[in-house]
Amino acid sequence: MSFLDQEYREIITKAVCGKGRKFTQATHSISPSHRPSSILGCWVINHLYNAKKKSKDTVEVNGSYDINIWYSYNDNTKTEVVTERVTYCDIIPLSVKDDHCLNDDYDVIAKVIQQPNCLECKIANQGHKIVVEIEREFVVQIIGDTKIAVRVDPKGYQFDDDDDWGFDITDDELSDVDPDFLNESSGKD
Repeated sequence: MSFLDQEYREIITKAVCGKGRKFTQATHSISPSHRPSSILGCWVINHLYNAKKKSKDTVEVNGSYDINIWYSYNDNTKTEVVTERVTYCDIIPLSVKDDHCLNDDYDVIAKVIQQPNCLECKIANQGHKIVVEIEREFVVQIIGDTKIAVRVDPKGYQFDDDDDWGFDITDDELSDVDPDFLNESSGKD
């Protein structure tokens, strides 16, 4: 059969036209207000991001998060939390691409597989800085208009009103019906 025969129809629809995934590890150097004695805890919060198609083959994810480090200083006699806002730009290559999208009007969906997370937090060799290693991972999808061909049944779809869908009321269901329901709800006896 040829594509142009009567048995096929072309349908324009939204579909996934590209996919990509990227795992990133980043190292950040943070300068606390006091010389740290030890690291007591580190956590990453307030992750915000947005994604846009950068080129034919990539998606750009721009984001930010706060790194909070609880540390001791003054020979472990005092503690403090230092917070630093970090920004990033991840370029995610598309490993799956469909070159048959009809236009350049794409929707980009980015999903976080691994939220930014602290892998390691330590005092740097000089003793005045704290080095934090962070991991994060994204999956992106490009949604665009594409054309698909669908084979049409030459006989057409025959709708039968007598199809048995199995919606018959059973005797158990019928016995649960309260015949006085309407009288009770309307306030009449």
